[in-house]
Amino acid sequence: MKFETFKAGRWQPRYQYKSFEPTPVNYERTWEEPSINALLEQATRALGELNAFSLIVPDIDLFIEMHVVKEAQSSSKIEGTQTGIDEALMAEE
Repeated sequence: MKFETFKAGRWQPRYQYKSFEPTPVNYERTWEEPSINALLEQATRALGELNAFSLIVPDIDLFIEMHVVKEAQSSSKIEGTQTGIDEALMAEE
């Protein structure tokens, strides 16, 4: 399959309108470029590692919340606001 010629679907004329019919996705794909298989293997391995780490973390929701707070703190630093991680974790009141 060439990505350049791939069509996601087609417009199908209906009674007084057109509707979009997507190309079926439940068939086996083959690639002309063999390096795509290596990239897919790397992505699959990385997802497996991420899944393994999620099993190690005792509270995944807290882990995600901490990363969101850290990202907010980093982006506020870009804007010129100096907020420490301890201040970012304080209650909003």
